[in-house]
Formats: sequence, C-alpha cells, structure tokens
Amino acid sequence: MAKYLFSSESVTEGHPDKVCDCVSDAVLDAILEQDKNAHVACETTVTTGLVHVMGEISANANVDITKIARNVIKEIGYDNPECGFDSNTCAVLVSMDAQSPDIAMGVNRSFEHKDGETEEDNLIGAGDQGIMFGFACDETEELMPLPISLAHKLAKKLTEVRKSNELTYLRPDGKTQVTIEYDGNHPVRVDTVVVSTQHDEDVTLEQIRRDMIAHVIRPVIPASLLDEQTKIYVNPTGRFVIGGPVGDAGLTGRKIIVDTYGGYSRHGGGAFSGKDPTKVDRSAAYYARYIAKNIVAAGLAKRCEIQLAYAIGVAKPVSIMVDTFGTSDYSDEQISKAVDKVFDCRPQSIIRELRLTETKYRPLAAYGHIGREDLHVSWEQTDKVEQLQSAIAAI
Repeated sequence: MAKYLFSSESVTEGHPDKVCDCVSDAVLDAILEQDKNAHVACETTVTTGLVHVMGEISANANVDITKIARNVIKEIGYDNPECGFDSNTCAVLVSMDAQSPDIAMGVNRSFEHKDGETEEDNLIGAGDQGIMFGFACDETEELMPLPISLAHKLAKKLTEVRKSNELTYLRPDGKTQVTIEYDGNHPVRVDTVVVSTQHDEDVTLEQIRRDMIAHVIRPVIPASLLDEQTKIYVNPTGRFVIGGPVGDAGLTGRKIIVDTYGGYSRHGGGAFSGKDPTKVDRSAAYYARYIAKNIVAAGLAKRCEIQLAYAIGVAKPVSIMVDTFGTSDYSDEQISKAVDKVFDCRPQSIIRELRLTETKYRPLAAYGHIGREDLHVSWEQTDKVEQLQSAIAAI
C-alpha cells in the first residue's frame, strides 16, 4: 500500500478556546454536584479583560458562576497582569436562562415506549437530533490514532513543564502538531513536529527551541519514531509573547477535532463541553467510542468506526452503523448484530452504564475527551470484550 502523511494537532488549556471549555465544564460539574438531574447547556466566550458565561440551565442548584470562572482561569495560569489577562481583574458577565419547555418536553420523557421496555429506560429522550461518531484502532496502547495521541502528550508535557516551574518563562497558551508517515495502515515514523508556546518577552528563540526539544519533544516521542529526516518547528513565527484571550477571542466548543480523534475519524459536528449527559452530542459520542474500543480490544477488527444517529425526544437511535474498513474477519453486518446484543444506546441507559452523572468533566476539557485512560473514565474501559466475542460466535 502507498505511503502517506497524516497530521493531528492539540492545544494547551491556556488556548483561548480551551479556557472557555474549561470554564463551561467547571460550571457543569458544580451544578451536577447539587443536582444529578440538571439540564445544562453552558457556553463561554473570552476576550481581552472579559469573560461571558451564558446558556440555559434547569436545575435545583445554586452555584457562584463568577467565582468558578475566576478559579478556573487562575488554575490555568492567567493570574499575572503581564500576560494581559488576569483572573483577579477580568470582568465576568453571566447570562443564564431556563431551558426551553419545548425541548424539555421531549427530553424529560421519551415519545417512544413499547411493550416489554421499562419506564426508566425510556424516561429520557435524546436531547437533540444529530449524528455522533466513535472510533478506535490498534496503533497505540489506548487504541487511539498515533498522531493525536502524540500531539496530546506533547501539549500535556508543555503544560507540565510550565506549571512545575521547570521552564519558568513559559506562559499558558500553546499548540502542538504531529505528522506521522504511514505505510498502508501502519505508522512507521514521525515526519514533523510543531510546538508553539507562549513565552516571556526576554527569552530568546534559540533557548526556547533548545528547551522544547530537550524537555518536551524527546521525553514524549519515542526515539524509534524519530530519525534524521524528522523536521522540528518550534515557534515558527519567531515570537509568541501575546497569547491567550488577549491574542485571540475564545469560544466553547471550537476545538471539536482536538477533543476527539484529530481528524483521523469522522465527526458529527457536536461539541462536548458545558453539556449535561442528556445531550447526546456528548453522551452518545462517548458511548460510540466505548463500543468501538471494545470491538478493537476484542480482536474483532483493527480499526472500527461507529455512527449513532438520534431524533430529539426519541430514546432509541434511529440508526447504528459499524465500519471496520476491511480490517475484520467478520462482516460489518455481523459485528452490528453483536453490538445490538451487547450495547444499549438509549440516553438513560448510556448515562447509567457510563455513570455520566458522577463523572467530573473539567479534567476532560483539555487534552482530549477520548483515549483518556489517565482519568479512568468509564467509556475507556474494555469490559465488554468477552460479551462481544460470545455474541459474534453465536451469530
């Protein structure tokens, strides 16, 4: 098969869009702590000196959104006026309304109920129409595509060396990008690495480049994937002092490819952050990953993509699609039948099975919602392997 290059990017929690994701998910966490059945759609935008938190909430909860926003921004590292954005002095506006009763009518109680099904399982209809994708492949231990896996690890390492004061001149904003050379479906080497990091004004580009290679790139990327032809770009514009919300306005939900598979798999278009689990944009995307990962972990395919589609107010998905890209000894139809036996894709079942009302979402808001085995999230478990193997053996 032909050789080709594929690239994926990640961003640090100090990127303006990620600041917004972090604030939105922190607000969600605080509300769910008080009301597990809350309906939350929280959006945040940031710009120079201003944070605006807006959206719709229906909950039996009382949280200090302004305080939450300031705490998150401080935790990220924007607590110094020299950065141009300071958690202590920025204005925080809050514009929250109640959820539309037209939406709540279908979400709180599914329109669909058939004989033999429990009332509980059909109690919640999908919070919106839409399509969600999940993906897994055998390129990494966490069954993620290698480009996005390495890009996230670089971004996390960049934040780690900043917060530990290993590199004291770093500021919160940053981006990473990794290009992998493939031979057919097999990753063989790293072709290009790009690291862009915000920094203090008095540091030289030469020092930044030297430190990024020594403290970020080489500790993360296996030496076996690097060679003399690997290209490394560090702050290719030559200067990155102005960054974060001062350098660019930020908005919740604008890094959906970073949040998932780095462009390696298809995406339905729905963002995650700030949405409670009744929103299938979030919960069904997690569940689709759960299904795909278990299929690959079970040895039924080397690559697998799942699509789920929903109608607002209806509990069961209107369609479920399995695509193994020719990497399975079974047909996609056979695997689909096994999936139907093992997995229940109704929102109430997803919420219960993945314990989504108990999940802390703020840690997921940066460095990916998918492949996060470090956070022990439920949709990364491979506890359905034996059930899938038994189901397909019976077909």
